[in-house]
Amino acid sequence: MLIQKSAEEIASLVQGELVGACSRPLQGVASLAESTESDVSFLGNDKYRDQVPVCRAGVVLVPRQYDLAPPEGKAYVRCDDPSNAFTAVILAFTPPPVKYAPGIHPSAVIAEDVRIPEDCHVGAGVVIEAGVSIGKGTVLLPQVYLGHDVQVGEGCLLYPHVVVRERCILGNRVILHPGVVVGADGFGYKSTAAGHEKIPQVGIVQLDDDVEVGANSTIDRARFGRTWIQAGTKIDNLVQVGHNVEIGRSCILVAQVGVAGSTHLGNGVILAGQVGVSGHLRLGDGTIAMAQAGVSKDTGAGAVVIGTPAVDRRAFAKERMLMKQLESLAQQVKELKKKAES
Repeated sequence: MLIQKSAEEIASLVQGELVGACSRPLQGVASLAESTESDVSFLGNDKYRDQVPVCRAGVVLVPRQYDLAPPEGKAYVRCDDPSNAFTAVILAFTPPPVKYAPGIHPSAVIAEDVRIPEDCHVGAGVVIEAGVSIGKGTVLLPQVYLGHDVQVGEGCLLYPHVVVRERCILGNRVILHPGVVVGADGFGYKSTAAGHEKIPQVGIVQLDDDVEVGANSTIDRARFGRTWIQAGTKIDNLVQVGHNVEIGRSCILVAQVGVAGSTHLGNGVILAGQVGVSGHLRLGDGTIAMAQAGVSKDTGAGAVVIGTPAVDRRAFAKERMLMKQLESLAQQVKELKKKAES
């Protein structure tokens, strides 16, 4: 589906000021470096400023204060926030989202006691066990598995190969991307002389309204009680959440994060890429753990930590600064020692 826009339409869309003239129809978006004459691009970071005059884009979104004139045949759109405006432009060139027609594919396997609302979509090869309840407008794409007594709210979207095991609960508008597993056994074993004896994991997982979980992420069921992800939290791809973890409202967990069992995250916590969090910790509201941090202690509200073991970012910066001075200090000590010995 080809979508075309004029430079004037782009300027109007982002409430910007059009400078220059681009008569060519615009058909897509691209970075400054990869753009063509029919693309819209943007200057979102001043370090790429030199790329703007030489890029091939027909239209470039630039900050209000950008004062260079565009080359002939091209145009700039001055706006308050080019990066944010570019998001609106991307959506303008994106085809409408796929609409899944209501109905049940004939290859779906559904227990006799399950009632599917008429406006739901159930794809090929979906398996729904006994006791499952499903809310209005929910979409189950091919190969989704819902275990016994699972509850799924309204307006949920479960992509192919999602597994939700027995008794787990999904709120309204939950999105689970391909390969997500909700409710696998928690990793619990008792070591004995005979080997590792499995500790029963009989709890559930509860995902509240508007939770989104990225591809191939896993959220383990509780040993008892529940593993609980509260409303509005967003989880990236390849994230592991251990048993009995509680994650507060509107948290962000970026790719390859691991949260060990029985840890509690407050509201608005951000765990950047590859952060590891030990078990039985409490991270206060608004805590930010920067990329690859290894969090081994509780944090207070608003803490920003980095490093392994994770420490306050100011202490980390001070430590790094001192480390850079070690070579100079060692040389000074060496010279002082020579003087003292002479």
